[in-house]
Amino acid sequence: MTAIAVPAPEARAAKRRPTGWMLLPAVAVLLVFFFYPLATIVWSSFTEPTAGLGNYGALFTDGVSVTVLLRTLRTGLIVALVTLVIAYPYAFAMTRVSRRSRAVLSVLVLLPFWTSVMARNFAWYLLEQRGGLIDRFFAAIGIDGVVLLGSVTGVTVAMVQVMLPFMVLPLYSTMSSIDTRLMDAATSLGASRPKAFARVYVPLSLPGVVSGFSLVFIVTLGFFVTPALLGTPQQSLVSQVIQTRVGTLLDFPGAGALGTVLLVVTLIVLFAVSRVARPTTALNQAVDRA
Repeated sequence: MTAIAVPAPEARAAKRRPTGWMLLPAVAVLLVFFFYPLATIVWSSFTEPTAGLGNYGALFTDGVSVTVLLRTLRTGLIVALVTLVIAYPYAFAMTRVSRRSRAVLSVLVLLPFWTSVMARNFAWYLLEQRGGLIDRFFAAIGIDGVVLLGSVTGVTVAMVQVMLPFMVLPLYSTMSSIDTRLMDAATSLGASRPKAFARVYVPLSLPGVVSGFSLVFIVTLGFFVTPALLGTPQQSLVSQVIQTRVGTLLDFPGAGALGTVLLVVTLIVLFAVSRVARPTTALNQAVDRA
């Protein structure tokens, strides 16, 4: 008979011992370098120059802040949707090809991380300016005057290219863990391949969709270099307006109020996204629809 080693009571107690103290350094860094500055900004937006909601009232009555905020939200949603449309089939293909092909596709995804953001933005500046490659391409097919530089469209195109890896990686992480035999089981029960994909695979990939969409949307809202270099003051986003309030007008409370409003709107949108597609119920949805 093989003897089974039983851990000593001291060893079992050590395993059950709480390890929350190991999180203290990370929590301290977050409190000092993130939550404290954020709380200071929010507090100053309510207390300076006078206590009350004056800074927030000015945002909704100056005729500019609301327009810029809506433009920023619209740009963020468009960038997130376009990157999702491009990244979803790409990530799916990464799970279906050979190991060597997957390595090549992974390198192509990670390649932008090895290039400076400023270098990529200057490359888009050259491509989108008058006489650039995009303008010359459309001129060659009979469409003149396609100059994306200085427009929201040009900023959006550049943002999509920059943010594409942030959508591909969460999608691939989720899709690589999906058992493709579930689709085979659905087809064996009479479902067509497209129907099995739509009702089984897509719900199971929702955690990656939600993660990638949320990540791209949040990061896009705070973009500064791309809209500042490729856009114009007339088509500015929230980050440019905040920079102008802080650097030119020295309106720190107004900039804090605008940043707080953007934070609240972002949290509301993310809550709505989480209600539409809950990652924790993806498997149950797939089973119910199959």
